[in-house]
Amino acid sequence: MTEPLESTFPHPRTCPLSPPREYAVLRAERPVSRVTLASGRTAWLLTRHEHIRRLLASPEVSSNLAHPGYPLHFDVPAEVMEQMRPVMLAMDPPVHTAQRRSVMAEFTVKRVNLLRPRIEEIVDRCIDDLLARDPQDGPVDLVEALALPVPSLVICELLGVPYADHGFFQDRTRKIVSVDADPQERGAAHQELHAYFDRLVTAQEAEPGDNLLGRLVEKNRETGTFDHAQLVGMANVLLVGGFETTANMISLGVVGLLEHPDQAALLKADPALAPQAVDELLRFFSIADQVTSRVATADLEIGGVRIRAGEGVIGLSASGNHDEAVFAEPERLDFTRGGKHHLAFGHGIHQCIGQHLAKLELEVVFNALLARVPGLKLAVPVGELPFKDPMGVYGLHRLPVTC
Repeated sequence: MTEPLESTFPHPRTCPLSPPREYAVLRAERPVSRVTLASGRTAWLLTRHEHIRRLLASPEVSSNLAHPGYPLHFDVPAEVMEQMRPVMLAMDPPVHTAQRRSVMAEFTVKRVNLLRPRIEEIVDRCIDDLLARDPQDGPVDLVEALALPVPSLVICELLGVPYADHGFFQDRTRKIVSVDADPQERGAAHQELHAYFDRLVTAQEAEPGDNLLGRLVEKNRETGTFDHAQLVGMANVLLVGGFETTANMISLGVVGLLEHPDQAALLKADPALAPQAVDELLRFFSIADQVTSRVATADLEIGGVRIRAGEGVIGLSASGNHDEAVFAEPERLDFTRGGKHHLAFGHGIHQCIGQHLAKLELEVVFNALLARVPGLKLAVPVGELPFKDPMGVYGLHRLPVTC
């Protein structure tokens, strides 16, 4: 097979509720193709479900961000790259294996389900405030009223982070995940978050609390799995990852429900359908489309194309989740689909460690909204909503609604 011609990436979404049109063309004609990124680096782009799973399960690829061939979308200052070195998401076995194992017990289905009453309490309080508003005050932003505070409160309490600081890390995270952010602003945001987490971990090391970070500190004293820098990196990943993606998925999921009233009616009639509905919404929107990036550590072949050691590879989860070979009529939102083999949480050794927590929060939010706010409507047409099109994590800046 001859090497495909290069194109630029990322591709824009022309419809806010669908992946870029180019993905379907690539799946059919050039499922493994070369692209040039905004950083000037080149990478292989994978668009078929089977190829993406092959990539993410391969022992012949690395997640090391500092590798010169890693497909970074934008340049990262050397000092920021050094701070990111101990982050679990950028590690490979065996160090990654040990660290992931040490924190897995905090995110099992059984452990996460213990949080359900508190999550329900947080969601109900947000909805109470929403319903208490005077309709004459006009539309309310559901991002600020619900999508951000729910996952922020949950992850802050879980980690032992003062909720008063949530505005700080929300602002810095937005700058970090924005593809078109000013490089200096992005670097400053990294530095400020690093300093914050360094202080947070230092406080827990001095006096471990009854929270996830405190337990990790105490476990580390027994096992020696982490050093201080690695604990800082772990805190960063868990805090940022614990609210940014879930917040975006809450707002997009609400849009999905409001734009597909037939599916909303199914869920409202049978709240037990929530796990399937959440999986389908995760598949449909695929908000972390471009995070499944790797660099080859040895020559490998995917889809008949030879990828050489040192070359970057990006598996597009939104394309894999709309692969017609796996999902019949992928453009259709269908809560009865029953397919759990989507790639919204990745695949393989780096599959999202907090997926059970995220899914539980989404289930609680969507069921509560349908039950308690039956008159919820978009205040503007979908096409006028401010989507985060240039962001590394897809979502909404604001979601104006009426009740």
